[in-house]
Amino acid sequence: MRIFHLLTVSTLTLFSSVGACFAQAGPASQATGRIVPVFAQSVLTPPPIVHTLDLSGPRFGVTFLSDGLIKELHHDRQIDLQPTITQFGWQFERQFLTRDSGFTAVSEYVVLLGGLDQGVAVPSLSWLVGGRTRSGAEFGVGPNITPAGVGLVIAIGVTYRVGAMNIPVNFAVVPSKFGQRISVLTGFTMRNGR
Repeated sequence: MRIFHLLTVSTLTLFSSVGACFAQAGPASQATGRIVPVFAQSVLTPPPIVHTLDLSGPRFGVTFLSDGLIKELHHDRQIDLQPTITQFGWQFERQFLTRDSGFTAVSEYVVLLGGLDQGVAVPSLSWLVGGRTRSGAEFGVGPNITPAGVGLVIAIGVTYRVGAMNIPVNFAVVPSKFGQRISVLTGFTMRNGR
């Protein structure tokens, strides 16, 4: 404990000495006799506390599969599907608030089961990172994992606000070496602040 205390005091003394060496001797410091810190010293100030919203909720919609993807699922996975499948699942979303511009960063996990209308449960997991404007326009990109393989999902959409409820409408494309999947999803969330 004593060694930690000595290291802490030594470190603080070092930072004070370095700060004094780099202080600007401008008119304000000359008039008052005080040392004015330079910009480099402000990095020790911690960033402001970030407020987040939990916008998780159910998702449902449809996915359109390319012929190559349908053939790949049939031959390699023994999964027989029509070109259009239903999707049901849950989106775990965290929105990080910013107050000045209205633009917010968004991180979300989307877990879906597709093909339930055809007696098949095809799982899909996506992690998207993106943003949302004050008007509700949104975009995101990230990895997607399904039995058809791994791909990159690119999504755009808009979230409509009705009181405390949010209604997202999203379009997503997942290109892969066997073809592409195009999804249209919607759902709802209630705003839960953290």
